[in-house]
Amino acid sequence: MKINGQHYRTIWLAQDGWRVVVIDQTRLPFRFETVALGSAEQAAGAIRSMVVRGAPLIGATAAYGVALAVRVDASDAALAAALDLLGATRPTAVNLHWALSRMRRVLSGLPVEMRAEAAYAEAAAICDEDVALCHAIGEYGLPLIREIAARKPAGQPVNILTHCNAGWIATVDWGTALAPIYMAHDAGIPVHVWVDETRPRNQGAALTAYELGGHGVPHTVIVDNAGGHLMQHGQVDMVIVGTDRTTANGDVANKIGTYLKALAAHDNGVPFYVALPSPTIDWSIRDGLRDIPIEERAAREVTHLSGLAEDGEVRSVRVVAPGSAAANPAFDVTPARLVTGLITERGVCAASATGLATLFPDMANKAA
Repeated sequence: MKINGQHYRTIWLAQDGWRVVVIDQTRLPFRFETVALGSAEQAAGAIRSMVVRGAPLIGATAAYGVALAVRVDASDAALAAALDLLGATRPTAVNLHWALSRMRRVLSGLPVEMRAEAAYAEAAAICDEDVALCHAIGEYGLPLIREIAARKPAGQPVNILTHCNAGWIATVDWGTALAPIYMAHDAGIPVHVWVDETRPRNQGAALTAYELGGHGVPHTVIVDNAGGHLMQHGQVDMVIVGTDRTTANGDVANKIGTYLKALAAHDNGVPFYVALPSPTIDWSIRDGLRDIPIEERAAREVTHLSGLAEDGEVRSVRVVAPGSAAANPAFDVTPARLVTGLITERGVCAASATGLATLFPDMANKAA
């Protein structure tokens, strides 16, 4: 995607050929800054502190974190330590563990002297594959938007609600939930996006609005609790969200608040789609409520807000009464029964074991 006319991925190699550069998402939307990662420890810190975030990008960053580690020490012990370090950063997004398992599988069978080069090549392949997967998600999601547009009066936009950020900033490029929206906009289909602010970190207001604005897609930021009201009044044609982990039965874990949007959509007959690349599917579990670990993040994300002050500086302010405790579960699980369909790189399917098996028989058979 483009920023000020220049194409960017969210992660790339520095000019020195070994460090890894990422966009610092904690500075957006007010500052566009990049960070060069030079060690597995720095990659882990970037994931943990949400300098990078979004399940696909977390996986890509972790893969490069392994490459940074074995560049210095490619022994079995050092490889295992790097995998453990990176694997402990975020518990919910399955792409992290998928990418680390892939790196382990590729590197463990190689001689030590070959591991560094192979690690960089595999991390680059993971990034390139993610771009292709997200592009395909956009192509399969586009007809869903086109079909709704065909039923609307000429010139009226398709109103799409999204929660959190599942755009190109959350992936290597294109995004998941936003990829069909970008393609619809580029195809000349009128679209308008309701952007949930997404407390407590405001990824919608800060990141989704930032990238939609950069691409020229009409959008409006709303408070998280406004979605149901808009649906009741016919102002939402469809919902598209991303996911950090999807079970083999179609349950989806996404940013906290997604479940409430799914309930409102179900009550109002609004189609609720989840866009995901296949590495986000955890074929080892079938009950999302029971088996998906939910990350509990720091209370400060709830008690404080950051924003651009009138003097042009980004500042943090407390918004919660002093002495009050704050809970901060980062994700919730939306049961498959509330999901209209899953948009994947192989097509759109029902959110069910049968639906997923029609598109991914190879993986479903292994899981069974």
